[in-house]
Amino acid sequence: MTELSKLTIEDEAALERLNMASAGMVARTCAWSDINTGSWNIDGLKALSGVLADAFSELDGHVRLDEAPGFETIDASGKVEIIHTAPILRVSSRPSAPVQVVLTGHYDTVFPKGTFEGVKDLGDGRLNGPGLADMKGGLCVMLEALKAFEAGPFRDRLGYQIVITPDEEIGNHASAAALTEAAQSGAHVGMTYEPAMDTGAMSGGRKGSAVFDIVLHGKAAHAGRAKEEGRSAIEAAAELVVGLEALNWQRDGVTVNVGAIEGGSAVNIVPDLAVVRFGARAPDAEAAAWTISAVTRLFERATSRAGISGHLHGGFYRPPKPRNAAQKAIFDAVHATGRAIGLDLEFIDTGGVCEGNNIFAAGVPNVDTLGVRGGRIHSSEEFVVVDSFAERATLSALLLNRLADGRMDGPRIKALMEN
Repeated sequence: MTELSKLTIEDEAALERLNMASAGMVARTCAWSDINTGSWNIDGLKALSGVLADAFSELDGHVRLDEAPGFETIDASGKVEIIHTAPILRVSSRPSAPVQVVLTGHYDTVFPKGTFEGVKDLGDGRLNGPGLADMKGGLCVMLEALKAFEAGPFRDRLGYQIVITPDEEIGNHASAAALTEAAQSGAHVGMTYEPAMDTGAMSGGRKGSAVFDIVLHGKAAHAGRAKEEGRSAIEAAAELVVGLEALNWQRDGVTVNVGAIEGGSAVNIVPDLAVVRFGARAPDAEAAAWTISAVTRLFERATSRAGISGHLHGGFYRPPKPRNAAQKAIFDAVHATGRAIGLDLEFIDTGGVCEGNNIFAAGVPNVDTLGVRGGRIHSSEEFVVVDSFAERATLSALLLNRLADGRMDGPRIKALMEN
């Protein structure tokens, strides 16, 4: 890895270019932040998708906006509803080049329209605003790193697929197929632009994430005159919830969290409907399979009660992303490359999930926190570290240089994934 930690003339050129682009990256990210793109704000998402398509047209690639397919959700009445979101931004460049990379990110945020809006200067080199770190700043870093790479001499040796999604914060249910397709189109490694921690640390292994909805039906009755004739769906749901929460830590690394119970009406009516919504995390494929089996058993127990029926929806929409030989190789290469610009990068395992889980599940090793440094994401205190724009864009540009010139052996890393 010693060669990875040395700067070449091409690296120096990218570093200089990106330092000069720093202010522009910050300004562009702030402008993108001012367009609300909460995951359910379809108008805002569509507005930014066009802006992003124009920006990514600066690359040497084919840009398109693909309509995302609908996906199923369970409404408050327990019925299946089809939801549609905004377009998926796709960019394809040099698909015949010997080294191929898949780059991913998202343009939705967790903030509904009218909640957290506007950019503020916090001082100390930090800005506060929705999506500055998670992950409009990351999208800007991705774009500028690719522009810097394409200004160098190795562009014909590396091709890429970019997928930028409108629904990552709600699970990539509409865009999951696009992520898989891009990863399986010959990619050797993946690069995802979730924010790094404010310390500069990056994510290592990631747990898998599941979302479940269980709908339980009972029988309504007058709670005073004929309580015995009713069958309470909420009573069945209560027993189910206790069982679900009892799964926590029965297997190492598995957690379950019931987020909502919906159903019922007036207190003089035996409730005939309950919807239990919960999530689960698991560190590896075996633990995920155990979790699904345990959830299924609890569901079957709930629906075995007299007069109770129901249906179970969901599963592990993002499989686990554990460390393996391929992941170690890519982390080592990123760490060595970071040293070339004075970074001592640390990789920390996390229970959080991202599109890197999808890319890993598609068979491609990847590093998934190449975005800006920031913190307090998913809150109105979200911030980005201004100096990290040029720093992280340079890191990505150097990784692309090394993949293209062979110092970082993408095909070999991918082969470790397949063994």
